[in-house]
Amino acid sequence: MQVAQIIVDVPTRQTNNPYSYLIPESLEKQIQSGMRVQVPFGRRRVTGFVIGLSDKTSFDGKLKKISSLVDLSPVITPELLKLSEWMADKTFSFKISCLQTMLPGGMRTKFKKKLLATDQIRDTYPAIFHGQNEIDYDRQKFNNKTIAEILALRKSNQIKVHYELSSHAKPILSRAYKSKLNQQQIDHVLIDVQKRAVGQRRLLKMLYEQPSQTFLQSKLLHEGVGKQVLDTAVKQGWVTETQVRRIRNPFLQPVSKSYPLDLNEDQQTAVNRINNAIGKQTDTTFLLEGVTGSGKTEVYLQAMAHALSIGKTALMLVPEITLTPQIVGRIRSRFGDQVAMLHSAMSSGERYDEWQRINSGQAKVVVGVRSAIFAPLENIGLIIMDEEHDSSYKQSDTPRYQTRDVAKWRAAYNHCPVVLGSATPSLESRARAMKGVYQLIMLPHRFNNHALPHVSIVDMKDEMAHNRHILSKRLSNLITDRLEKHEQIILLLNRRGYSSFIMCRDCGYVPQCPNCDISLTMHKDTHTLNCHLCGHKEPIPTVCPKCHSKRIRHYGIGSQQLEEQVKDLFPTARVLRMDVDTTRKKGSHEAIINKFGAHKADILLGTQMIAKGLDFPEVTLVGVLNADSALQFPDFRSSERTFQLLTQVSGRSGRADKQGEVVIQTFNPDHYAIQLAKTQDYEKFYHTEMRIRHLGKYPPYYFTIKITGSSPSEKQTAYEMHQIAGFLRRYLTNKAIVLGPTPKTITRVNNRYFYQIIIKYRQEPKLKAALDDVLVKSQTKQQGGLLISIDNEPLDFM
Repeated sequence: MQVAQIIVDVPTRQTNNPYSYLIPESLEKQIQSGMRVQVPFGRRRVTGFVIGLSDKTSFDGKLKKISSLVDLSPVITPELLKLSEWMADKTFSFKISCLQTMLPGGMRTKFKKKLLATDQIRDTYPAIFHGQNEIDYDRQKFNNKTIAEILALRKSNQIKVHYELSSHAKPILSRAYKSKLNQQQIDHVLIDVQKRAVGQRRLLKMLYEQPSQTFLQSKLLHEGVGKQVLDTAVKQGWVTETQVRRIRNPFLQPVSKSYPLDLNEDQQTAVNRINNAIGKQTDTTFLLEGVTGSGKTEVYLQAMAHALSIGKTALMLVPEITLTPQIVGRIRSRFGDQVAMLHSAMSSGERYDEWQRINSGQAKVVVGVRSAIFAPLENIGLIIMDEEHDSSYKQSDTPRYQTRDVAKWRAAYNHCPVVLGSATPSLESRARAMKGVYQLIMLPHRFNNHALPHVSIVDMKDEMAHNRHILSKRLSNLITDRLEKHEQIILLLNRRGYSSFIMCRDCGYVPQCPNCDISLTMHKDTHTLNCHLCGHKEPIPTVCPKCHSKRIRHYGIGSQQLEEQVKDLFPTARVLRMDVDTTRKKGSHEAIINKFGAHKADILLGTQMIAKGLDFPEVTLVGVLNADSALQFPDFRSSERTFQLLTQVSGRSGRADKQGEVVIQTFNPDHYAIQLAKTQDYEKFYHTEMRIRHLGKYPPYYFTIKITGSSPSEKQTAYEMHQIAGFLRRYLTNKAIVLGPTPKTITRVNNRYFYQIIIKYRQEPKLKAALDDVLVKSQTKQQGGLLISIDNEPLDFM
């Protein structure tokens, strides 16, 4: 008897303890750990992951059998199985959600429930079956009376329930042909084929030259071998027709081969230290702190090349999809077809095929965003996290993992170094480097000793007294100058849409989202008011619904309005906008970046996605239009985020031979984050911010936990969260700081009310057990609408 230990996917009955299932004799030697299977659970079938096999079980009752296999080979490697255990423990989540997170979107499965009826039942219940023996079961389509009838038929075994498995991505199959003849036989056939049968002779010569090759039909047609010729070849027994899997190519542009650049002394030192750790197979974590334009990418490339040269693989992470095309282009130019890419803007099919290339060992280098950390690479020699400070490396929903921590776990498992690169490292990473937990590598100068851009600050309080435009006079003059010199400009406004809100000037009415506690944002291109939280849209009113006045005006400015004003002020300039609204379509990120990189546009404006990592040699001016917007948020990281964003976007200017300039427009010119970003003085910012964090008992001096509860009833949410807070205060020591529960900054989102509890602590031996208890008990409340989530080391308290 062979038994499989299976983690099942049952949302309201989640557990990290596996269920035991009997493996049918027909599958005994086929099932392996890491495969997905279909199993009976109660009266339904669910998907599960096999996490172990054994010859016995401690269960006394009769074991149920596995119904069927979902996969023919493991989709979770032994390494990732172990990682899921660590993740579930670290992130206070269930193992099933960790395992599902590790699969690319196209491989996640769904069940379609079908009802099967005999002819008699079909005819007896026409309102249910509509003359068909097989129908899809959709609970939303049936009323309670009909559902009761279906349940009664199911209970009396008069109908059957069939579960059909589906996934988003499927392999693409193409028709192909393979020779059935050897070269001697082809010689004999050619004697009998007439010379005017050009297509047949061409096909036979191709078969002769490559007798073991499988030819795609598309290639043969391109070579002048028609479909009629191929049909004849099959009939004559020359070839056999088959189907082969075609790999989707996610790379839109070809690249030319590039070669390693000469390194300066600082870069060479960095490469030597990283390569030494690769060779010694030590899981050292390096913090590569280099000013913008210091050549960190070339350090990455040469370290990756060393890892590949000794038979290892390499994994590189970037924070934004916008960075992926540029960095992938550079990596592909160095390593060619060994490179695979993973990010959410790819289609499900493309992600599926790239995952298959990685899993089969064809790809040795993986580049991608956060989720690429779960790429099934084996024998990893180097892991790189570019822009390691970026908030997008933290998963916002369950399991709420920090990519940096997962990278370090995989590095320890593979005995390889991790390189965390940034011009503005997170305070946590820099503090660890100062304590010797990480090894600090500095790149203090720009590549080829190019000067940092000159930064000027414009106080918009003074500017608004004589200039009502969003662009200050200084910035407008500099834009004119750069356009005359045929140089390029980047403008950052970290707010999408056209206007922040609209308001009736007679009664003060501001349209609110009906589902969320937030005003609606005006989008002029779609003529709608949009909620950026739940997606609600409604037409822009021309008359106030409250007082019927027509004096409705828009306030605040978004990237759409900025684009409109820039085009009015500079009518000859070619302008591109890059934000969430212009990059929804597949390939749009790359199209915008390539167009700007080819100097087919003069001005690129957009939100924070244009601020990081992009390299355009002709950009000599950067303008930041609302530099202090992040400072308004009630969050302890707001100063750090402001400094990082300003420093990063400033670094886009003057990266080649021409001197760069930056204009920062702000209403808070004296704030230390803005003043220190002007000089890119990270050292002074680090020490200033660390003093404030110490006074406030914030990370990295204290560990933090955020517990969030939500339900459709504010009363229920508040009550349950008060119960949890009371339990924690009784359970923890008096050294732990338990704050709340309090409503979140935006309390209602999508008709759910959110409350949160913050825990600050240094050492709490009972905290893990207490939080596990909260997590397990919260499942019993889910049917009542309450959802509880636990975030270990949250990025914000809002």
